[in-house]
Amino acid sequence: MSTTTLETQQTLGTPAPLPYTPARTATLVLMAFAAVYVVWGSTYLAIRIGIESFPPLILAGLRHLIVGLFLYPVLRAKTRIRPTAANWRTAVVAGTLLLFVGNGGVSWAEQTVPSGIAALLVATVSLWLVIVDWLRPGGLRPAPRVGIGLLMGFAGLTLLVGPAHLGGSERVDPRGGAVLVVASLAWACGSLYSKHGGMPSSPMLGVAMQSLAGGAILLIAGLFAGEFRGLHLGAIALRSWLALAYLMVFGSGIGFSAYIYILHQSTATRVATYAFVNPVVALFLGWLLLGETITLRTVIATAVILTAVILVITAPHRTPAPVRDPVPAPGEV
Repeated sequence: MSTTTLETQQTLGTPAPLPYTPARTATLVLMAFAAVYVVWGSTYLAIRIGIESFPPLILAGLRHLIVGLFLYPVLRAKTRIRPTAANWRTAVVAGTLLLFVGNGGVSWAEQTVPSGIAALLVATVSLWLVIVDWLRPGGLRPAPRVGIGLLMGFAGLTLLVGPAHLGGSERVDPRGGAVLVVASLAWACGSLYSKHGGMPSSPMLGVAMQSLAGGAILLIAGLFAGEFRGLHLGAIALRSWLALAYLMVFGSGIGFSAYIYILHQSTATRVATYAFVNPVVALFLGWLLLGETITLRTVIATAVILTAVILVITAPHRTPAPVRDPVPAPGEV
């Protein structure tokens, strides 16, 4: 899935594309990190507004399925790649973990957990991501400083569900909190599976396939959960429709694509830092636009988590072994 591979132009007089120089690649990586940090931080607010009218699984399913239906034919025509059965199996597994369990769990949990607090709890994905990447065959063991930072971040998260009256506030809803932790673990597993699994050589086509698979599974789950029985399109508020549009364009289209890109260009530890920045953005937007309360408990937990982020980002990172791009299967042209 390398984005640095150049195909030689054989046609005389046809200019070769601009090479992906190290400087250009570094710029794209920085832009992708900025999108994941800021855009995904704002999606917690959009989800909270969306589920005011949409059932949570339907909201998550629509945002991903519609994006997949739009991107897939466009990318098929552009890349001329025909995904194999193995590619689709990987997309279904990754889409289930990332979008059904991960994103669907967040949407469901925000019914009882404020958007900013949900973002803080999702930061456990960083701990799971590094641990799962370490335990997988040929995985990368984190440096001691990174381990300290991740454990410190996890300690900050425990403050949110710790003593019942710390800082004059109640603990987070335990069911919602548990779902968010499971969603974070699933997201970590799906991220690494997507990175090392047998996806097509085009990462963006892989995004479209995962969106199709995950979106379809979310809507099927919503059907079995009875969400369609309570869905009345005429009763959906305009702000919820706008939230759905924002989630499709910025959350799934731009944010998820940027996430898949940096997943293939950086280490799991560096990618994991997005989950520490997102809560800051989500807390601020929730307080500013939804009037969500920021208590002493939240302030303490956020301070601990931000300190952990500094440790992780500034720690020296071991260079991972190069990941071989998947060899195109016979049906891939």
